[in-house]
Amino acid sequence: MCRNIKMLFNFDPPVTDEEARAASLQYVRKVSGFNKPSKANEAAFSAAVDEIAAASMRLLSQLETQAPPRNREEEAAKAKLRGMSRFGS
Repeated sequence: MCRNIKMLFNFDPPVTDEEARAASLQYVRKVSGFNKPSKANEAAFSAAVDEIAAASMRLLSQLETQAPPRNREEEAAKAKLRGMSRFGS
C-alpha cells in the first residue's frame, strides 16, 4: 500500500471530497506509475481519479462502526512518531 494514501474512515469531521480525491490521485499514480501523465494519457488518468474518488465516497458513506470517531490531529501525531521511530529524525 502506498504510504501517502491516508485512512479516511471514521474521522470527525468526516472526510471531504478533496481528501478522497487526493487519496484517489495517489492510488492512480501508484497503479499507473505516472506522477503526471502525458497529454495522451491525461484524460484516462483524470477519469480514473474521478471514478475512484466517487467509489471511495460511496464506500465511506455506507460503512458503519461502533467505535468513536478519530481525531485528525492525534492520528497525525501518531503517524509522525511512527515515522520518526522507523526512519529516525
